[in-house]
Amino acid sequence: MCGIAGLLLFDGSGIDLNILKSLSNSLSDRGPDDLGFLGWSLSAPVQISRNPEAVENSRICLLHRRLSILDLSPAGWQPMGTPDGRYYIVFNGEIYNYLELQTQLKALGHEFRSHSDTEVLLAAYAQWGVKALNKLVGMFAFAILDTWEHTLFLARDFFGIKPLYYTYYQNGLAFASEIKSLLKLPGVKRRVNPQRLYDYLHSGLTDYGSETLFADIKQLPSSHFLKISLDKPQKPKIERYWQFELNQHLDITFAEATEHLRHLFLESVSLHLRSDVPVGAALSGGIDSSAIVMAMRHLQGEQLQLHTFSYIASDPVLCEEKWVDTVAEAAAVVGHKVQASPEELISDLNRLIDLQDEPFGSTSIYAQYRVFQLAKTAGIKVMLDGQGADELLGGYRPYLAARLASLLRQGEWGSANQFLQQSIKLPGTSQKKLLLRAVGLLLPPSIQASLRQLVNKDVKPSWLNSDWFNRHGLVPKLYQGKHGEEMLRSELYHALTETSLPMLLRYEDRNSMGHSIESRVPFLTPALINFVLSLPEEFIIARDGTSKAIFRQAMRGIVPDAILDRKDKIGFATPEQHWLKTLRPWVEAVLNSEMATQIPALNLQQVKEEFQAVLDGRSAFDFRIWRWVNLIRWAERFSVTFDD
Repeated sequence: MCGIAGLLLFDGSGIDLNILKSLSNSLSDRGPDDLGFLGWSLSAPVQISRNPEAVENSRICLLHRRLSILDLSPAGWQPMGTPDGRYYIVFNGEIYNYLELQTQLKALGHEFRSHSDTEVLLAAYAQWGVKALNKLVGMFAFAILDTWEHTLFLARDFFGIKPLYYTYYQNGLAFASEIKSLLKLPGVKRRVNPQRLYDYLHSGLTDYGSETLFADIKQLPSSHFLKISLDKPQKPKIERYWQFELNQHLDITFAEATEHLRHLFLESVSLHLRSDVPVGAALSGGIDSSAIVMAMRHLQGEQLQLHTFSYIASDPVLCEEKWVDTVAEAAAVVGHKVQASPEELISDLNRLIDLQDEPFGSTSIYAQYRVFQLAKTAGIKVMLDGQGADELLGGYRPYLAARLASLLRQGEWGSANQFLQQSIKLPGTSQKKLLLRAVGLLLPPSIQASLRQLVNKDVKPSWLNSDWFNRHGLVPKLYQGKHGEEMLRSELYHALTETSLPMLLRYEDRNSMGHSIESRVPFLTPALINFVLSLPEEFIIARDGTSKAIFRQAMRGIVPDAILDRKDKIGFATPEQHWLKTLRPWVEAVLNSEMATQIPALNLQQVKEEFQAVLDGRSAFDFRIWRWVNLIRWAERFSVTFDD
């Protein structure tokens, strides 16, 4: 796990040493253990050094900051080259099946000098080229320089677990693991992307696709690669190398599917435990994190000293401490707990905003930040976490509406009524909400505006300045997914690719790497994802509304029944409404700040009036308040501009 960056000049002017040092320093948290630079000028020999001055006269530079996880010896140092001097790599991530790939490559004649997954990845690319990507099990963002073909190859993992951004700057192209690294380059403007700004303010959406909140900075989408000819660098080729298998429907019994899912999950956790440093786990007390912790103990027995790290909410309604303690006792862990206060949030907010690069949707991100901070204090460098499970297994309440919509669309009226009557018994649901959401999914987009007004989801809320968005060529509209007969399957797909997972992975990456910790997510492997998405919808959400039905059954005998039988859904939830009311003077100071007046996308007076209405109890609380405040503070920290 590391930080990577690269510069490709369009002329022969040579790399600016100050830029190199700036890139390296900006990624230091991602790789505090070592660093390396590669420089090349096509006709000259490749130079590799820990000293940036050795490569400053190059046309191409690759940069690596190392967090040592596998093969802690100097043999794992990067940039790394093949023995014949053709390929050179800088790599961020982990290839969990590197031992199996190494065995295959040895049989094909490859020899290895290290015990690192980096060398295996490099040899795999040398052997199979682009086809190597679909052989990988892991998370990755890497760049490979081909000195024979004069190409630069960038790739990002299947789900976008590891970030990779790029931009054109003053006289070339640059890429890096984080946006903040690229903002320091000459010629890169900090102007906002109006479409992404609307998506964030209205719906909290970020991080999907190829764009960012900065108009000048792009990201390589998940499951894509980018190839650049060094002779024609202004015309990069971007292609998708992997796709979800949404059209595959397995004819399989529930019992057979349960057994196979159990096998896939335990296999994934086993691979994710490969490390040369201690491995811990985040534990919320929910089904997903509990399954990971119990699987770790199940697989490695008493020999594993297992540390877990948990956020404990101060609000009794949100507190999951009893569930955390249930799992901690069953798994015999060394448990660590942390609480957070609104005052601590304000104290840490500048650091959190700087880490995240872009605004984030709620203060639950701070709870996660504190968990990784706690893990660093305990000396843990690798953590397993349950990201992706809710999006894959229908863990959020709105997925109940998607399942109901599927039954209605398929004409199963009796089953739909039975499902509705059972689902409304679950905490956090109501018949009105379920029916409105289900009908909303079934209606064509042209009719949905009227329904959204019924549930107070105006496409153009009064606190948004529609005139500003219109002037920038954007007509505000809500995200609309494309649905077939199986609404739940479609909603899960969109959550995994656009509406939920991409931003959660960004939060996780920045919060973990900000504390020099590698966070691993064993629910996110192509084999596991494709298998679950090929199952009947009722295996995922049962006829009585039970979410994650098949996974709950697959974990029987491993995870305590008390956890598997939970009906509520909390997660890393913070008492945000209480916090913002407690911090009323601070919120009002932000809304009255000089920066707030410089954001033309907001109708600031209406924003203030709506905040007061929430405080007075005249308007319902929702996360729009945090989005306003976070946007203003982010714009201030990053010197964002809102007009050309």
